[in-house]
Amino acid sequence: MNRPAGAVDTHLSPSLFSGSLGTEPLLAVDNLHVEFTTRQGVARAVNGVSYSLDAGETLAVLGESGSGKSVTAQAIMGILDMPPARIPKGEIRFRGTDLLKLSESARSQIRGQQIAMVFQDALSALNPVFTVGWQIAEMFRVHRGMGRKAAYAKAIELMERVRIPAAKQRVNDYPHQFSGGMRQRIMIAMSIALDPEILIADEPTTALDVTVQAQIMELLAELQRESNMAMILITHDLGVVADVADKIAVMYAGRIVENAPVHDVYKNPAHPYAKGLLESIPRVDLKGQELYAIKGLPPNLLDMPTGCAFHPRCPYKQDECVTEVPPLHQISGTRSSACHYWREVLDGTAG
Repeated sequence: MNRPAGAVDTHLSPSLFSGSLGTEPLLAVDNLHVEFTTRQGVARAVNGVSYSLDAGETLAVLGESGSGKSVTAQAIMGILDMPPARIPKGEIRFRGTDLLKLSESARSQIRGQQIAMVFQDALSALNPVFTVGWQIAEMFRVHRGMGRKAAYAKAIELMERVRIPAAKQRVNDYPHQFSGGMRQRIMIAMSIALDPEILIADEPTTALDVTVQAQIMELLAELQRESNMAMILITHDLGVVADVADKIAVMYAGRIVENAPVHDVYKNPAHPYAKGLLESIPRVDLKGQELYAIKGLPPNLLDMPTGCAFHPRCPYKQDECVTEVPPLHQISGTRSSACHYWREVLDGTAG
């Protein structure tokens, strides 16, 4: 990745990210913008995203494909290809230090050790020509300077920790020899190997059956409780996060359109898009009825609608929505909505 403008070589002494947080959250994303230069023009994938995360807290980031969830996470990790990506403005503060102002060598010391990521496609993320034990052990060889024997012992310990049966016998197996659920457990083992303070889980249950999804979510919650690790859970499925998230950030067209404690969103969403996502969840009490779907398609990032990006699909649309971008209205101390008519959404009075 190219070094961002203004990057400085910061020596990451143990004290740089230690000590009391005070009032500063563990992680704070502030007015982040990310854009991609393409042959067709500039795609603005992230448009002023802001959210924060405290130790031990779980933030669920929701939205359809293309809403900017994963791009924001990749910006936090520092793994965007630059170019074509560019971060024209914004801050990503970890323990008060803006990661975007660090050099690549300094960022690499944080990546994996203090902020780790579980990718959605474990088969693609894992190297097919190395055994899973070798790949997990590499974390300890590279970052902890361990010898081969000690690193492999830690790999087996981690495989057992994420409940892979017969870990000692399977440590020399290759990724293709595991099921989808077991590969995802291996990815989680690699991610928690160095005891990170923040774990970003990007669609960790995609393509897994419902039973395995529940097992993976239960595993992540258990690992989080053990270490007081903070977690960002990226998903498009409100049903997955109901029991694990503390708060939710709903994204649409690169913006956060609703930010609230999880129970507030489930009880009564304050943005039409969040309301549509909630209503599209299958319910046992509506058996036999047609499943609700949000009409229309997500916007083209190269040709965004004027005003509110959601207005072409919104049942609450008024003239103001077509011409004016709604700010993120503060509804309460813990809740906000980027809708001109959030009161009507809360009341359920369309139009």
